[in-house]
Amino acid sequence: MGAYFASGHAADVMLAALVVEAVWLLTRGRGLGLVLVVLGPAALIVLGLRAALVGAPWPWIALPLALSLPIHLADPRLWRRGAERPSA
Repeated sequence: MGAYFASGHAADVMLAALVVEAVWLLTRGRGLGLVLVVLGPAALIVLGLRAALVGAPWPWIALPLALSLPIHLADPRLWRRGAERPSA
């Protein structure tokens, strides 16, 4: 089990689950931009986790974590804007 995590495959499984969720959201009528904003921070955090698990240099760990914050801050604004739209 230790080798499974050390190889980064655990993070790969999480990324695959995020891709499945993205496809599901897209098939349910969510726009691509909204799906990227909703799942983007999680994907970036998992990429940072993967970098840490495989022993990557610290910038490869810090960069995706830092990039996840601005995307995460956009998330509530998009959900609120979507809720204000009248349904067709």
